[in-house]
Amino acid sequence: MPQLEIIRWPGLLDYEEGLAVQRSFHADVVAGDSPGVVVLCEHPPVYTAGRRTEPSDLPRDGSAVVEVDRGGRITWHGPGQLVAYPIIRLAEPLDVVAWVRDLEQVLVDAAAAVGVRAERVDGRSGAWVPGPAGAPHAKVGAIGLHVAEGVTSHGIALNCSNALDAYGAIVPCGIADAGVTTLSAAAARDVTVDEVAALVGPRIQQAVDGMHAGHRISSTTRQEVAA
Repeated sequence: MPQLEIIRWPGLLDYEEGLAVQRSFHADVVAGDSPGVVVLCEHPPVYTAGRRTEPSDLPRDGSAVVEVDRGGRITWHGPGQLVAYPIIRLAEPLDVVAWVRDLEQVLVDAAAAVGVRAERVDGRSGAWVPGPAGAPHAKVGAIGLHVAEGVTSHGIALNCSNALDAYGAIVPCGIADAGVTTLSAAAARDVTVDEVAALVGPRIQQAVDGMHAGHRISSTTRQEVAA
């Protein structure tokens, strides 16, 4: 199985610089010069708009937005949120949806490891924390991907300890009828980006191993993984 290079980026990675870093690693993987890379980072505050963003999603306060080639709609990145960019070659035959399900499992498992129950919501990507007493779910982890020449870029974002006020200016991921939350809020303790990064990097490696072995983590329970 390809052994990924897992990079924990120091400090805050400027988002535009992060795009350039992804392009460079993507070219290396396409050329066969790299088995794959996972960049684990935090960005300075920034709004990014995927290909499906609608005008009604955009910031109501006039904030700048970076348009990107990933799927999905608008979101926010900033300090206290872990962003993971797995730049990897998908197994043949290509199954992008299955890889999205694997990344959702990475989010769900990372949340569980810090004491937070997160789950999928039918028809909506990412990881969601159930609301109390039947209240709507709140999104804690998001996914947005781009695939070119069989190699992925962009990835996942998991709210750890970030403030949530920036989400108030947009319609996060184009979903108006649900909120957002953080692992810290759901766990009622401080959950740091470093704590979660130490979980997410190895779990992405397991997801890639499972993809190539035909035993995807999205179809395997956590108990089976632990065993």
